[in-house]
Amino acid sequence: MQTEILKPTDLNIMRCASRLKAGELVAFPTETVYALGAVATNAQAVKKVFEVKKRPMDKPLIVAVSKKSDIKKVVKSIPQKAQILIDKFMPGALTLVFDRADVIPDEVTAGSSSVAVRIPDNAVAQKLIELACAPVVVPSANTSDKASPTLAAHVKDDLDSKIEYILDGGASEIGIESTIVDVRTDPPTVLRAGGVTVEQLKAAIGEIKAKREDARLSGYMPNAEVLFSAYYDGMTDNICKRYDELMAKQKTVVILCLDGNRSAYGDRNVYTVGDSYEAYAHNLFALLRKADGEHYDAVIAEGVNPVGLGESLIARLIKLSGGLII
Repeated sequence: MQTEILKPTDLNIMRCASRLKAGELVAFPTETVYALGAVATNAQAVKKVFEVKKRPMDKPLIVAVSKKSDIKKVVKSIPQKAQILIDKFMPGALTLVFDRADVIPDEVTAGSSSVAVRIPDNAVAQKLIELACAPVVVPSANTSDKASPTLAAHVKDDLDSKIEYILDGGASEIGIESTIVDVRTDPPTVLRAGGVTVEQLKAAIGEIKAKREDARLSGYMPNAEVLFSAYYDGMTDNICKRYDELMAKQKTVVILCLDGNRSAYGDRNVYTVGDSYEAYAHNLFALLRKADGEHYDAVIAEGVNPVGLGESLIARLIKLSGGLII
């Protein structure tokens, strides 16, 4: 099978929706990362997602719908606080976990009684799901040992010849995955920090619980070893020290840093991530792929202040580093 990257014209979106209806897989853009779609109510199509991604069958998939009114079709009930979050943050980088409706097969949920649901804030994604006339699973469009894709070219690098079509919507706006909140608990529980911050959630519904993510469970590990620095006044000096130690061991190393810190690293290898935490999140996965493409042995990522999107970045960097904090 030859994988073709398509411009997201109305005709091409209709073509891809037809392939979804036929039980095939299609990759497409969302505001977080590129997704690998299959009709969620088609158990055989969902199984193909696991095969293509080399994803363990015991890891549930997120389900996407195109509009708020469709959420009730895939869940048993919508608690009051969940409705507030839906009204405020959907479409958007928020995934909510509900009790699942019977229409969602075990293959999607790994046999559990819950289902994770979101509405992508991306016109191409919404149109595709609408035309598919069904909910669509939306894991990241990569094999499970690669960084999440934020460009159509990343998807092709990973899934070339494994799927038929990739809809190219340009670079993902946010660049890290959605925030996941279990709304079956009271107060609701944040299971994964992402594009919607904990501060935003608290402002909307009050108290929120947070479940610590296990760094060992990351499925998106770059080839390069990732080290993540703690955030403190001496951070840049410590990063320089670790960089020099690794270079002395004949390792090739690159530093990920905010634009304002570039001068602190002198002539060391550096990728600048931008001038804000939003830019850092947007560019993170693309720069990790670049580091792999340039065959670096190690990446040292600057730490960030745990406020706003910084908290989500920290969670993602801890997972990418496997907990290797310097």
